Amino acid sequence: MVCPERKKELIPPDRLLIKEGNVSDALYIVVSGSFSVAIESQNQTELAIISEGEIVGEVSFIDTRPPLASVRSREESVVLSLPRVQLLSKLQQDTNFASRFYRAICLCLSDRLRGTVSRLGYGYDLDELEAHIGGFGQAMLGNLELAEAKFNWLIKNVRSS
Repeated sequence: MVCPERKKELIPPDRLLIKEGNVSDALYIVVSGSFSVAIESQNQTELAIISEGEIVGEVSFIDTRPPLASVRSREESVVLSLPRVQLLSKLQQDTNFASRFYRAICLCLSDRLRGTVSRLGYGYDLDELEAHIGGFGQAMLGNLELAEAKFNWLIKNVRSS
């Protein structure tokens, strides 16, 4: 089976990693440092800060449309770059890997959506909102702990290589 070639990249401060409107040829995992997500066409409105352990470019990877925001390094950072073509090949060839990969992406996107809902409120006060969305069940917490352990292992191995 073909494993996607991953490449560790050192990103200097204030470097554009993903440009809004331009299709990216990779998915990125932040190994260290942080990135600002902003809409350049709207006076650099910052949407989020992405830091160690987070995935960048996953939405465009999933829906294949150009990104709606730009991602710029806030400091010297290291990312693990997974080329789109090679990752897609691996996903098509290995259904077990694909299942785990897409589940991880879903959990990442779900977490970001919940964070956005919490910040914006959508008509709830914060206490009502927490009661409305509730917490994770025990099975989900176990899965998250396992995913975190695997991800930490990956980050450790990337740093040491």
